[in-house]
Amino acid sequence: MIARIAVGLDRAVGICIAAAQWLALPLVLLLFLQWPLRDLVRAYSREANDLGQIAFALYVAVSVTAATRAGTHLAADTLAQRYSPRVRHWLKKFGSIVSLLPWALFVLIASRNIVLSSLGELERFPDTNNPAYFVIKLALWLMSVLLLVQLAVDLARPLPQDAR
Repeated sequence: MIARIAVGLDRAVGICIAAAQWLALPLVLLLFLQWPLRDLVRAYSREANDLGQIAFALYVAVSVTAATRAGTHLAADTLAQRYSPRVRHWLKKFGSIVSLLPWALFVLIASRNIVLSSLGELERFPDTNNPAYFVIKLALWLMSVLLLVQLAVDLARPLPQDAR
């Protein structure tokens, strides 16, 4: 039962990462368009900036989990290459519990008031009064929740065959 849930969560995180990777394209486009819009069109550069900030916040929120998932986040591979696969497996789990878990929980708890008040007001961008500034603050929670889900998936993973 737990294995099925872990597989489902693993797939959900994978889908989220796969979808978020495409945010890089509009992000680059919006950053590129700011100057021509400001200098040539003389309009919409601030809107492009606001949308770019939203895309960037969501992209970064998901990329932290993608790095963790790929094993490039919190990896001291130079030393760990000498360890057996079994030791590396348990070190990864231990490292996740003592570093990722407290950090993700801290971010969720410490940002609670900021995120909830922003969401409750449907906060707008301060300079332009454009909508959806609250999405940037929600990205904090997205990052933390995805990390917690990935941590649960990693903890549920059995010892690899080559490590037994």
